[in-house]
Amino acid sequence: MTPVQKLAGLPALILLAMATSFGIAWQVQDWRLGKVLAEQGAQFETDLTAIGNAAAAQARTEQDKRLATEQQLAISDQQHTKELFDAQRNQALLRDRLATADVRLSVLLDATDSGSGCDVPDTASTVGVVHAARRAQLDPAHAQRIIGITDTGDQGLIALRACQAYAKEVSTPK
Repeated sequence: MTPVQKLAGLPALILLAMATSFGIAWQVQDWRLGKVLAEQGAQFETDLTAIGNAAAAQARTEQDKRLATEQQLAISDQQHTKELFDAQRNQALLRDRLATADVRLSVLLDATDSGSGCDVPDTASTVGVVHAARRAQLDPAHAQRIIGITDTGDQGLIALRACQAYAKEVSTPK
């Protein structure tokens, strides 16, 4: 081999060495980038799992709050239903007692009104005690209407209390 041939083969050898070193450098860079991407992927997966767990915990907390509110409202509803039933039962008993003349409704009269012309005795009777005030007995039909009006009023008040309790329960932050 001549010296010229030796020199001609040298650049090819250098080119081959450079190509090999570039290939190795590219493989090393690829390995490093792959490692960085794998670490980022693992971190992303960890973050995603933490976010999912936090969302699930928050959903459980909200569901527990909702269930507690629903239970409280159910208890409140039972209480108001019982109050309404008791009021209706008491009104029915009072209407029955009025119908059987067991109880009579009366009103106080103005003692200074001399023109009323209604003299009810001030003495005690066998049914009740009159406390020395002038009283007039109501017609049983009017008494029944008054009891009906008070029954409706009692039901309205009980319903109003139930609505207020509901509004308070749902508007109170927990």
